[in-house]
Amino acid sequence: MKSEGRAAALALLCAINTLNFYDRQVLSAVAEGIRREWALGDAAIGVLGTAFTLLYAVVGIPFGRLADRGRRKRLLAAGVFAWSLLTALQGLARSFAQLFALRLLVGVGEATCAPAATSLIGDLAPPEKRSRALAVFMLGLPLGLGLSYAVSGWVAQGWGWRAAFFVAGPPGVLCAALALALPEPERRALAPRSGAIVASPYRRLLAIPTLWWIIASGALHNFNMYALGTFVSPYLIRAHGLDLGRAGLVAMLAYGLSGIPGMLLGGLAGDALRRRGPAHRVRLGAGLFLCAAPLIFAALMQPAGRVLAFALLLGLACAAMAAYYSIVYAALQDVVPASLRGTAMAVYFLAMYVLGAAFGPVATGLMSDRLTARAARAAGVLGGDASVLEPFRAAGLQAALLVVPALALVMAGILWAASRTVTRDTQRVEYDPASKRTF
Repeated sequence: MKSEGRAAALALLCAINTLNFYDRQVLSAVAEGIRREWALGDAAIGVLGTAFTLLYAVVGIPFGRLADRGRRKRLLAAGVFAWSLLTALQGLARSFAQLFALRLLVGVGEATCAPAATSLIGDLAPPEKRSRALAVFMLGLPLGLGLSYAVSGWVAQGWGWRAAFFVAGPPGVLCAALALALPEPERRALAPRSGAIVASPYRRLLAIPTLWWIIASGALHNFNMYALGTFVSPYLIRAHGLDLGRAGLVAMLAYGLSGIPGMLLGGLAGDALRRRGPAHRVRLGAGLFLCAAPLIFAALMQPAGRVLAFALLLGLACAAMAAYYSIVYAALQDVVPASLRGTAMAVYFLAMYVLGAAFGPVATGLMSDRLTARAARAAGVLGGDASVLEPFRAAGLQAALLVVPALALVMAGILWAASRTVTRDTQRVEYDPASKRTF
């Protein structure tokens, strides 16, 4: 395929991924309005995120197998259409139970995106250019998150939180139609030698040591990012006194768009370091998380009203952490056979969403509720309805979010461990006909 065709395909995949993250983030952008209308606690808001991620992760496994066996563009188009329609329908919810059910169904549609899209990119881009290609695709994450906070917060401020869901749905219908025009490149896979025993795809994947480290890193990273994504806007409202619209703008810059330079620079640096060996690219990720942890802590320690300092510190941290996607996703492509990339991505997503993203919002919400109640008791407030806790919710949420920088330090250690095994695992995948070994 010509370079122009590859660029156009990559741009469309980036646009689809932008909608993927835009639509899933609408709930977080308007969470404070939902919580107040239905008199919910932070744990209930966290449960909505957990419901999405659990089903998203589980149904991703069969979608991963479909991506490895069938027409990836058709799977992707169907998923985009389904999740866009269901996102708009969330605006019609009249109870927590209805919103919960619709949120589950959105997760089914969105589970098609990563296995199908990353499998396509793996065959569109050669190994030495995959970090950059995946960085472009993953630009959809900060773009989607940032736009969702800004647009959804502004729409909700003027027309109510339900209108934000109505605005989110229609663009996906257009992207679903365009996805059918995507190329279906030949899979870069070599046939097994005659007489070779084909093992279970899952056993083959789980025999790769680096993949275990990547899975562990994904679980912790998603815990952190979903905890921050769910509660950064409520935190700005409570701790810094912003309204819903301004909180969305600050969240857009600090949590969303700040990831763009981190992702692009991470992709460029990752490809440059990859020429020296795959371990160097992964070590870059470890160093970036080591830098991110103190920045997040400093952001959360900013006193009320210092919004600019909060945004700058959190933005730098999120930029550093955003490089994870271009670095680690490329490392996953390095250590996995081409014929199993869709399945590998689905297994990775299952683990990182079930073990990480599913717990991030609800665990942080539970900690916030408990620490809010503790702060109220310390101030001598005992009993009463939920409204008496409102003055203490900022302190409770701040204390709960301190788990994020602690886990960022653990992330640095896990990625350093992955750098110790990635070279050997990459060599196993690079099939050499002269060798007696096959993977």
